[in-house]
Amino acid sequence: MKVGDGQDSRQALRILYGLSFLAAFLVALIVLAAAVTLPGISEWVTENFDDGIGLKGAALISAAISVLVLVVFAVAAGEGLIGEIQFMISGFFLFFVFFWLLIAWVF
Repeated sequence: MKVGDGQDSRQALRILYGLSFLAAFLVALIVLAAAVTLPGISEWVTENFDDGIGLKGAALISAAISVLVLVVFAVAAGEGLIGEIQFMISGFFLFFVFFWLLIAWVF
């Protein structure tokens, strides 16, 4: 064992403690900032994101968008209307649910 190994180990331990303290301090600052600003942010969200179009309107819009997207996909695939109908049905369901919930959430 070399003479400088103990000193290097202590220096590495000091660096570890310093970085750990700095990380804990930054996390505490972030938590404090979030706790202070959260009431203002939640008030802004409730003011700007009110009722919207709802799930019924979003379902109609998402069904139309899903059909249009799948028709474009089928035309682009060539024989997509005949050969890939099983994938088209599952794709329609996934597109419909995705667009339905996204439209209801955004609007």
